[in-house]
Amino acid sequence: MRVLVAIAILGVGAALGGAAVNYWPDSHAHVAAAAETASGERDILYYRHPHNPSVTSPEPRKDEMGMDFIPIYAGGGDAAAPGTVSISPVVQQNMNVRIGSVVRGDLARLVETVGFVDYDESSLSHVHLRTQGWIEDLTVRTTGERVEEGQLLFRLYSPELVNAQEELLHIVRRGGSAAPARERLRALGVSAAEIAEVERAGEPRRLVSIRARQGGVVESLNVREGMYVTPGTEVMTIADLSRVWVMADLFEHQVDAVTRDDAAHVKLPFRPGERLEGKVDYIYPSLNSPTRTVRVRLAFDNPGERLKPGMYADVHLASRPLQGVLHLPAEAVIRTGRQDRVILALGEGRFQAREVQVGSRANGDLEIIDGLQEGERVVLSGHFLLDSEASASAELGRMLEAAEEEVGDEVWAEGRLLSIDLKARMVNVDHEPIPVLGWPAMVMDFAVADDLELDGLREDMAMRFRMHEREEFVYEITAIEPAAHDH
Repeated sequence: MRVLVAIAILGVGAALGGAAVNYWPDSHAHVAAAAETASGERDILYYRHPHNPSVTSPEPRKDEMGMDFIPIYAGGGDAAAPGTVSISPVVQQNMNVRIGSVVRGDLARLVETVGFVDYDESSLSHVHLRTQGWIEDLTVRTTGERVEEGQLLFRLYSPELVNAQEELLHIVRRGGSAAPARERLRALGVSAAEIAEVERAGEPRRLVSIRARQGGVVESLNVREGMYVTPGTEVMTIADLSRVWVMADLFEHQVDAVTRDDAAHVKLPFRPGERLEGKVDYIYPSLNSPTRTVRVRLAFDNPGERLKPGMYADVHLASRPLQGVLHLPAEAVIRTGRQDRVILALGEGRFQAREVQVGSRANGDLEIIDGLQEGERVVLSGHFLLDSEASASAELGRMLEAAEEEVGDEVWAEGRLLSIDLKARMVNVDHEPIPVLGWPAMVMDFAVADDLELDGLREDMAMRFRMHEREEFVYEITAIEPAAHDH
């Protein structure tokens, strides 16, 4: 038999699976159809269900509610090409179609993310001892306390320090060279001022004073009064908050847009309208596998200590602009996950879908790497409905070509048996593409011939099957055999 155009159109509906939503108002569509048919200017390609574009017919018909199917026209020239549709100005207005241009110019890139405030590790002062002993006269009691440079933190009783002082005094009394003894005390952490005071007093000090080397706040405190400590003990950590870091995470596609020393600013959610200026200090060399992000470190001066470690902040990174690139508003691009495309406005109510390759995004615009030329016009709004119609038109063109092939009364195909209804003698099959019918791969229900035994069939079985058209659009399986790779 010769496969009719109707079979090809049925394949289109099954392949598209209701991907589009019919927006065209019936009244305008029928008025336009009558006028254009009377003039004889355009040919009708097929008829579409008024509310379900996946249902089509090669001939005029009515739906289940008695409404006429809508004729779809070939507009001649480009309009008849697959993927091209033509609509009237009235329909364009009802769809709120807006059109913009592809332009060439500089594309300023602004990366927006979130981050958190952290200590500047280069401004942390860790207090360790160089000998063992006991903590006495501890002046810092809790974390978060503020200390000043040179402030007494605690005093230390250490027998080793007492012995080193006595050795120094013994050498001084004998008139020998005291330089090695002084150097030993300095190596044990005793300040030059305290060493001079010991020599002046002529007797060792039982308690040695430990003072802050910088001002700041106590970030950690690991000792209490009277504790015994060793050189391995970190007594406390003092953080200078006059300069802080902001740690931000960037996704993989954002990393190339950021370089060291790029300008950065942060906004605090609880201080609307206020922003602090800084710069990119470091981009970490490795990717965090669980989050698929790269960490970036930003450095900020912190007058008044408004940025406090642990705070969240909105981060904005202004990288160098891309120069002389094609770009268009991001809203014009339809992103499906498999493909990026736009709807070209060809003029005179004609539109065509075109695949594009996009690059960087900045300030609501997208870089176009391939697929468009400067000056071409694209649809900014209403394009999803146009895209659905253009996709149907392109698929129809492919199916109509396949429909012209001559095929026999019976067709063999391959697929996988998903389910069996013994009572109704129906099977559900996920079949591979059937080129002679113009069918793509899809899941379908088939009737089974009365003389075909079903006892040996099982679900998830890979099989070859023979079918023939029992009635219009209804196919019946007449033979089934296991596929060679089925086990």
